[in-house]
Amino acid sequence: ADNMLITTYLSMKAPVFIAPAMDLDMYRHPSTQANMQTLLSYGNHIIEPADGFLASGLEGKGRMEEPAVIARRISEFFDRKDSNSPLVGKKVMITAGPTYERIDPVRFIGNYSSGKMGFAIAEECRRRGADVTIVCGPVSLKCDDGIRRVDVESCEEMYQAATREFDNADVAVLAAAVADFKPADVADRKIKREKDDLVMRLCPTHDIAAALGQAKTEHQTIVAFALETNDEEANAQRKLEKKNADFIVLNSLRNEGTCFRTDDNQIEIISRTDKKQYPKCSKAETAQYIVDEIEATVSRK
Repeated sequence: ADNMLITTYLSMKAPVFIAPAMDLDMYRHPSTQANMQTLLSYGNHIIEPADGFLASGLEGKGRMEEPAVIARRISEFFDRKDSNSPLVGKKVMITAGPTYERIDPVRFIGNYSSGKMGFAIAEECRRRGADVTIVCGPVSLKCDDGIRRVDVESCEEMYQAATREFDNADVAVLAAAVADFKPADVADRKIKREKDDLVMRLCPTHDIAAALGQAKTEHQTIVAFALETNDEEANAQRKLEKKNADFIVLNSLRNEGTCFRTDDNQIEIISRTDKKQYPKCSKAETAQYIVDEIEATVSRK
């Protein structure tokens, strides 16, 4: 304790936040990483540095996070501490984004999901005090460092991660757009064009929602998503029963400017006893509606 900063730190009983800033190679060094783990083990909170141009001329992780972001993180921490949300301390597992099912080393079967809806729900759950884990397919999105992230690619990988995380979860939100089929055989080399037609046999992937629904206990909550193009409510109702979900978040491709590759959404929430329609709004606002319903469901259990 040979300076005022360390003297103050060692005598501090309040929560401590640390926002490191240094050059890229210094931050990556095992000594730095080990020291950060030691600080975390003492109960401190680390606000990770941002990516960008550094004083050395390198580009990467090491810039001190923006002061406004640091202030927001600290404010959110105390907001969660004072929150009366039933999600405080609950473990919430969320799946998000697409899955890629490989055809050969350079091609895959996928879909247009960006993961934005799942990430918005993760941020909203975290803001309300939940302990959040997000299992996400290949997406370009970043999440808050207070959210535990598990990156996967295929349905098989997402299934393994989701079933593992669900064992200790209080709530599962299944927002990922998981492929229903995958190639029965994956080529180990790039498939060359030799003729006009290529016939590919597909086989079904894991039904993650159904698997979790079957394993669900009375104290766990499952939220499933349905994206439909026709007979929306009837299909969503069947999915609600088949997956043993507490409620379904219904999306429709008939609502222009929503769903894939957009910042907006328009949903209907369907449970066994009720239907609620919501206006078109940002996915951040949509997440608030969904988490409100999760809170109400958790409170009833």
